[in-house]
Amino acid sequence: MAVERQPVRKEYEQLGVAGFYKSQSRSYRNPHEPAIRMLMHRLIIDWNLNLSCVLDLAAGSGEITMALREMPESNAGKIHGIDPMTFEAYEARTGQKAGRESFEAIAAGALRGRNYSLIICSFAMHLLEPSRLPMLAMELTQISPALLILTPHKRPEIRHDWGWKLAKETVQQRVRARVYAGTDGAPPDMR
Repeated sequence: MAVERQPVRKEYEQLGVAGFYKSQSRSYRNPHEPAIRMLMHRLIIDWNLNLSCVLDLAAGSGEITMALREMPESNAGKIHGIDPMTFEAYEARTGQKAGRESFEAIAAGALRGRNYSLIICSFAMHLLEPSRLPMLAMELTQISPALLILTPHKRPEIRHDWGWKLAKETVQQRVRARVYAGTDGAPPDMR
């Protein structure tokens, strides 16, 4: 008999976010993965995202990496995953190493000098303490012209004065997708 898992939100309340991911570091799977895959398929077609070099930020067990790999129309190039909590689950599922930089380390400049065509952050940035979000957002503008955030909430709200402007937004099966363009550069490569 399979044991039914309680909703992730309840586990966050019991263990805290860091405690939850520490306990799930090898076996984590996003329960919203089917909706994420469907939405990514739609976004790749409708928004013509530049996937030549993607950063899968807070990559979990590789839901975004796997979705990009499995969609022939994605024309995905290099995909680099980062997740300090679930890097083992990511590596086991995708067969590639994951970086271990935290949001805090990235906000402090840990990724400076790298260049990505697109950063995708799925179901993670809304967990960041709001006071830490501005520095992270500003640092991300230094490594990519486009940022795609998938979230089960209206959070996070990325502000224009943090270096990003909202380019497109959609919601499908309670998953919200927002793509932002850096305010200092050209708009993201989309139709």
